[in-house]
Amino acid sequence: MSLNHHLRHAEAASPEAIPDQQPREPQPRGAKVHGNHPVDHDEAAARFIAAPHHEHMHDSRLWDLRQQRDAQMHGIEEWEELREHASRVKSHTLANLGDYLEQFTAAAQANGVHVHWARDAAEHNQIVHSIMSDHGARSLIKSKSMLTEECGFREYMAGVGIEVIETDLGERIQQLDDEPPSHIVVPATHKLRTDVAQVFARTLGTDPNNSEVHYLAEQQREKTRPLILQADVGMTGANFAIAENGAIAVCTNEGNADLSANVPPLHIASIGIEKIIPRVADLGVFIRLLSRSALGSPITQYTSHFRGPRPGAEMHFVMVDNGRSERLGDETFWSSLKCIRCSACMNTCPVFRRSGGLSYGATYSGPIGLILDPTMNRRKYSKLPYASTLNGSCTNVCPVKINIHEQIFEWRKVMASEHQPAVAERAMMKAAGVVLSNPRAYRAAVAGADRALRVLPQFAVDIPLNPWATPGRETPQAPRETFHEWYRRTDGGRIDTELPASGEDGSGTEEDQG
Repeated sequence: MSLNHHLRHAEAASPEAIPDQQPREPQPRGAKVHGNHPVDHDEAAARFIAAPHHEHMHDSRLWDLRQQRDAQMHGIEEWEELREHASRVKSHTLANLGDYLEQFTAAAQANGVHVHWARDAAEHNQIVHSIMSDHGARSLIKSKSMLTEECGFREYMAGVGIEVIETDLGERIQQLDDEPPSHIVVPATHKLRTDVAQVFARTLGTDPNNSEVHYLAEQQREKTRPLILQADVGMTGANFAIAENGAIAVCTNEGNADLSANVPPLHIASIGIEKIIPRVADLGVFIRLLSRSALGSPITQYTSHFRGPRPGAEMHFVMVDNGRSERLGDETFWSSLKCIRCSACMNTCPVFRRSGGLSYGATYSGPIGLILDPTMNRRKYSKLPYASTLNGSCTNVCPVKINIHEQIFEWRKVMASEHQPAVAERAMMKAAGVVLSNPRAYRAAVAGADRALRVLPQFAVDIPLNPWATPGRETPQAPRETFHEWYRRTDGGRIDTELPASGEDGSGTEEDQG
């Protein structure tokens, strides 16, 4: 297998979406977030779908990642055994989390690391601020970390006058454009290259008409590298924290975590308590699964191990709970803590691929977000569990075998029990339940609906109560007979009979309308 094959994604395989002769399509913005009010995913998704170049690029790029993941999976005979083993390791660790956290803390402290504990996001931010204040630090560079996004870390630091610079290319693009990441692994994947060119032109003074990948990457590197060299503090997250030796492992493709950890004299790592794994030997299992599931590549470009401070430097670990221990005690939703943030469920989800990550209005989007976000704010994210087809693909690709689609369904039941859907939606669901539970009523309803669709004028079909009647989607043509009618007429396909000509069955057809 050639090196070029392995680096295909590093070369940004996404197509340039808009031909030169066409006007630039503005990038759709994310969901409109209003305090604690429920996020309207449907509204934001409709705006994303209404931008066809963005929607097509996003869908095709993420599906490409899914296919790359499948190719890697088929190349490893023991893939399912790896998934099963990783799931068991995570279950065991979470069942004994207190013991492993104590073991990790003792080992890290023996390595010369300062270990702190944060109950929630506010405490995390205050602890980091306090460490920086003790050292008179005013600037911080950081590599990509969803935990710090969850904690609102950058916004907090801006409020106390500390400059935070993202060093991951995608995160930096999103920071410059004042947007959160739209994807766990590829934060700016919803943007066309022309969008990035506009952002860099506005914030870095580059050529707005040059969207060539190497030019954009070089410009960002040239502008950011001096900030890295001058920073007082470097921050990373942690993909895995190993109880056995008190070390952390960080997986990146740009090497920016190594710069963040090794250039400034002070390294702070923010670590979710669920990132613990028992042994170094377990790490190999997760490393084999992580990048293959995320990007369809055999391994990340950099797998960095941080165990203790460099001579003359300092290292701090901030262990963050922020609702995790409460979730661990939840009989239904505890297994979401197994997540290793690979994003495989996002890449395979048809709703996520076509609606974009920012339409969820939350730190975590896609299928994993649908089960994580309501644990953080049940009212604000009450509509998100409905942003799924429940096709189960997310569960099938999860490297640690989280039953994602089943948990999404469980969240729907929770929301229904708390009367979160609108009154009209609840009434429709109740009526649908009555019809679906009675085969004769169901067949009569389907046949009646088909006949009505064939004769009703379009304006009578495109009403708010019709879920198909949304912008960008047309109500499909109703078939001339239902499956049961076909089965009865042909004896399940064993009799070759022609469907009566148009109008002969007395039902009327679409041709009749002409």
